[in-house]
Amino acid sequence: MLLNVKDITRMLAVAVLVTSATIPVAFVSDAWADDNEGRQPAVSNAIWVSECGACHVAYPARYLPAESWRAIMSGLDKHFGSNASLDAASVNEITAFLEKNASTKKHEVLAKPLLRITETRWFKSEHREVAERTWKNPKVKSPANCGACHTKADSGDFSERNVKVPK
Repeated sequence: MLLNVKDITRMLAVAVLVTSATIPVAFVSDAWADDNEGRQPAVSNAIWVSECGACHVAYPARYLPAESWRAIMSGLDKHFGSNASLDAASVNEITAFLEKNASTKKHEVLAKPLLRITETRWFKSEHREVAERTWKNPKVKSPANCGACHTKADSGDFSERNVKVPK
């Protein structure tokens, strides 16, 4: 008995449906920092918010790997041109918090850790459509000034629905 094309197509369609119903579905984020679609961080730390957030957005730990946070926290006396030194207890608590909540994605191996979120492939990919003139806008000043465009950055929300680029 020969099967015609119509019968073969039906059997193939049934096989695909049965197979797809038995395969578990998983969402894989391609965001380097696993940004949780911009929603608020699941974790927080009062000292991290008060100390780091006093000068800039308290950047979510998930945006850099632990080795980067360790390097940043060990050089607070020369923190991007400022002396951001803290007492040892605060440094230890913030460092432990950042390490525990750091990105766990596989990262490109570099000679030294990245110290700027803005230098990550993830950040560059997410902001590839931002014009150079936007970064130079006096209301923005630099890519590190998240709060200039992300209206809820202070609460940890970096979603696109809350972006307003200054004119």
